[in-house]
Amino acid sequence: MVRDPVPSLAAPLLPPHTAAMRPLRVGMIGIGTVGAGTFRVLARNQALIAGRTGRGIKMVVVCARSLARAMSVVGKDVALTNDPMQVATHPDVDVLVEAAGGTGPARDWVLAAIRAGKHVVTANKALLAVHGNEIFAAARQHGVAVAYEGAVAVSIPIVKALREGLSANRIEWVAGIINGTTNFILSKMRDEGVGFAEALAQAQALGYAEADPTFDIEGIDAAHKISLLAANAFGMPVRFADAQVEGITALQGLDVACAEQLGYRIKLLGVARRRNEGVELRVQPALVPATHLLAHVNGSMNGIMVKGDAAGVTMFYGAGAGSEQTASAVIADLVDVARLDGTSAAQRVPHLGFHTHAMDEQLAVLPRAAVHTRHYLRVPVHSAQQIEAVGAWLAAQQVPVLQVALANDKSLPPGSGVQVLVLTDAVAQSTVDLAVHALAAHPAVAGPVAALRVEVLEG
Repeated sequence: MVRDPVPSLAAPLLPPHTAAMRPLRVGMIGIGTVGAGTFRVLARNQALIAGRTGRGIKMVVVCARSLARAMSVVGKDVALTNDPMQVATHPDVDVLVEAAGGTGPARDWVLAAIRAGKHVVTANKALLAVHGNEIFAAARQHGVAVAYEGAVAVSIPIVKALREGLSANRIEWVAGIINGTTNFILSKMRDEGVGFAEALAQAQALGYAEADPTFDIEGIDAAHKISLLAANAFGMPVRFADAQVEGITALQGLDVACAEQLGYRIKLLGVARRRNEGVELRVQPALVPATHLLAHVNGSMNGIMVKGDAAGVTMFYGAGAGSEQTASAVIADLVDVARLDGTSAAQRVPHLGFHTHAMDEQLAVLPRAAVHTRHYLRVPVHSAQQIEAVGAWLAAQQVPVLQVALANDKSLPPGSGVQVLVLTDAVAQSTVDLAVHALAAHPAVAGPVAALRVEVLEG
C-alpha cells in the first residue's frame, strides 16, 4: 500500500523568505505615557511580535519636546527630532504612530503622513471623533490604512470585534462603561458613601483623573469613543457632533443611595442603539440593574456589551487606560499593518468596518426628545402621605409608572428629607422632560426633581 509522505510537524518558526523581509519602519510623535509604553513593549517582546507578524517592527525616529527625556527612553539607536512634520514625512518611515494627542496639530501631522503614503496608527479618540471622516477619506484616496484600536477601551479589542469577529451580525446595540475615571468616581460614591467632589479628589490623587478632568467627568471622552463604536457597528460616518452628552458632575450621592435601595447601580454609559427611525447615540449616567454584568464593572475598569442578531449578547471587559495597556492595542495595530503592508486597500478591513459603497451616509442620529427608555425620578415631598399624589399625577401626565416607593431614610445621607422614588416604563424623553418641569410646581413637591434614565440592556 502506497502512502503519501507525511509532512514534518516541525515547521520553521517563520517562512524562509521572512528573514529577508525588511522590518516595518515606525516613526512616532510623542514619547509620553502612550509613546513610552509602546516603545517598551515593542522592545521587550520584539521576537514574539516578529514571530506573529512575519517580519520585524522597528522604531526608527521619534519626535519629542524634550530630546533628553526621549533618549532616556529609546536610547541612542533611534533618531530623535522635535519637529513632528519631519517624522510624518520621513522617507524611511512606513507607518506613523501618533501618540501626542489633541485635535489641531495632530490632524495636520496625520494628514501629512497620509499624503506621503504612510500608514497611521493612533490611540487619539478625540482626533478621530472630530476629524475622523476627513482622515479616513484621505487614507482611502492615498491607499493607506488608519488603525485605532487603542482609541477605545485600550486593553479591550472592541474595534476588531465589531469589524471582524462580529462581521456576520446586524448589530442592534453597543453599550458600556468606556471611561475609567468616571467609573472609579461612581464606584467610590457607592462603596464609601462619599460625594462627587471627594471621589474626584481621590481619583486625581491616584492618577485616575487629570488635573483638568473636564473631558472625563462631562462625558466628552466617552462620547468620542461611542461615536467611533457606532460608526463601526452600523456602517455610518462618525457623528460625534450629534451625540447627546451628559456627565456626572450634577449627580448626587443621594441618588446613588436611592438607586441602590431600588436594586440598581448608577454607571456612566455610552449607548449606541439602532432603531427603525435612526440611531440613538448618547452618553449619560443611568441606572443599571444590580444583577446586570455591567453593574459589576467597578473601579477604573471598562466593560462593553454588544448585541448582534446572530451572536446575541457578547461582553468585553478590561482596563480602559494605562501606558502598557494602550501600548498593547497600538502594537496590535502595527502588527496588522505589517501583515497587510503592500496589499491593495480592497483586501484590508475597512476603516469603519464597511466598504465605502455600503456606508449609510444618511443614517440619522435621533434627537434627545425622541429617545425612549425607562426612567428613574426622585421627587422630594413635604410628607410621606403625598406619595400617592405624586404617582397619580405622573400617570395623568401619560408617564407609564411601574413602581412608586418611599426612600428608606435610614440608608440616605442626613437631612435628605422625604423622597418619593418612581420607576417608569419606556417613555419618550420629551414626555419625561415635560412631566418633570410641571411636577416641580406641584404643591406636594419640596425641591428639585432628579431624573435619570434606566438601562436594562436586554438580551
